[in-house]
Amino acid sequence: MIEVTRLNGKRYWINPHQIESMEENPDLTVSLLSGKKVVVKDSPDEVIEKIVAYRRRIGLFPQEL
Repeated sequence: MIEVTRLNGKRYWINPHQIESMEENPDLTVSLLSGKKVVVKDSPDEVIEKIVAYRRRIGLFPQEL
């Protein structure tokens, strides 16, 4: 799971394997495979960095290390 921050300042955790897309308008809207959308304060670059770090930590794809 990766941690993001909702607009109200509360922390929220998302399974990065369930992220379908992200759209910045101006806040970042994360769309999940379930159809749920989560609006967060984090920038797209921050979320991508968290996803990469998560994938490295769990060793999902050794060639990404």
